[in-house]
Amino acid sequence: MFGEHRYSVRSVWTGNRGSGTTGYRDYDRAVLVQIDGKPDLLASADKPFRGDAARWNPEDLLVAALSECHLLSYLHACVQAGIVVTGYEDDASGLMVEDGRGAGAFREVVLRPRVTVAEESMRDAAMAAHEQAHAWCFIANSVNFPVRHEPVIVISGAREGGPA
Repeated sequence: MFGEHRYSVRSVWTGNRGSGTTGYRDYDRAVLVQIDGKPDLLASADKPFRGDAARWNPEDLLVAALSECHLLSYLHACVQAGIVVTGYEDDASGLMVEDGRGAGAFREVVLRPRVTVAEESMRDAAMAAHEQAHAWCFIANSVNFPVRHEPVIVISGAREGGPA
């Protein structure tokens, strides 16, 4: 089944300190991101761009979207391949480079999923399922920079550092 899916988000700037954008340092980068039926998300610019480091920024959200999309696509790929996943964690990172003219772009995002599977016999298929997950990930298919994967497969019940 093919279909179109629309997503609606409301972003509200809450950083007017009383004088609006009269100067670069005169306003806060605070933003409230809202979606009907979901908790509000407190956002801002990244700290180097005069933002609040305690709030989510667009760069964080992009890396998070790629990480979560791969995770969900991966779980689906594993179900289809008969792989039993019992745990999944990802320490993802992204590299964004400024161009010196006030703009910038991501150069890459690296996902580092650590997947726990039920049996040793699932290890190779679990590793291969990352390629299928990447092909299915809507977000990875929408960006114009590489999304690399450095997965680790762990066997459920195997000791860390011991034979798996």
